[in-house]
Amino acid sequence: MTNVLIPLAQGCEEMEAIILIDVLRRAGINVVTAALDTREVTGSHNTTLIADTMLEEVKEQNFDMVVLPGGGPGSDALDSDPRIHDILKRHVAGGIPVGAICAAPKVLSNAGLTRGRKITAYPGVLDNTPETDVTGNAVEKDGNILTSRGPGTAMDFALEIVETLHGKTQRDKVEAALVRN
Repeated sequence: MTNVLIPLAQGCEEMEAIILIDVLRRAGINVVTAALDTREVTGSHNTTLIADTMLEEVKEQNFDMVVLPGGGPGSDALDSDPRIHDILKRHVAGGIPVGAICAAPKVLSNAGLTRGRKITAYPGVLDNTPETDVTGNAVEKDGNILTSRGPGTAMDFALEIVETLHGKTQRDKVEAALVRN
């Protein structure tokens, strides 16, 4: 079974987190949500999420992908946690895809993973990022780095992750069941 880690930090964008978790699980992907400090995580719009586990319990595990939800305060919390940087670097070094949406691509940038790559992010978050092509596209995939702009692009981002991990046929199947047309 494919395993994806989604770290949850206080102040995360709950819409992005929930869409990612839900769509990936619909695709048959085992999603592990891991909180940084307490299993009860309050999102940026005051919605409470309960993480499956604590990051400390899974930080040494290898996943098939690591995906960071955004939200300004949540992204700042992820970025200031050295465990997150270590997990991202280890996975990218092993050729394993990582993703980030909204403000969270700055975590990838600050971990040194975006140089020479095309990425996208919430407007203004990566305006002064040297040696990185910030495209402004809804979703951007460059090698094993996937990024997306924000809450409005979360569904497209989640479906791109499904396609990356399980192929276009599975993406089309999940998307059809969501009745997006």
